[in-house]
Amino acid sequence: MKFCPLLDRSPDRGRLEKDYQSGRRIGVLSLGEQSLFFRRMMKVWYIDYADVTRYFRRVQLVPAKLCCGKGDFQIENLVICGDGRELAMVQLPGLRAAEETMKELKIRIPHAKVGKPEEGEAI
Repeated sequence: MKFCPLLDRSPDRGRLEKDYQSGRRIGVLSLGEQSLFFRRMMKVWYIDYADVTRYFRRVQLVPAKLCCGKGDFQIENLVICGDGRELAMVQLPGLRAAEETMKELKIRIPHAKVGKPEEGEAI
């Protein structure tokens, strides 16, 4: 597997593999001791917790036509910010997974701001 940094960093493959394998899995996320990982295609993207400045949930409503009427599917996403911008938006398996992820990240990244930035506020 190939590790790709969200920010320009030289990867320490030994540390990354150990951290990734021992991390708590929630959908495509792996919450390691030092880094947050997520899988996309054949790559594993990562960011060290120290580099995360903000994170929040983004819920997207997708309209759907069902056999018994119309409705919306809620797609839960985790948005990770750092370096003054949004770095990644990772889809989560559902509401319960999103809530668990937010609880875990509050423990692992206490220095980061939680919640979407207000209008005109820096990320």
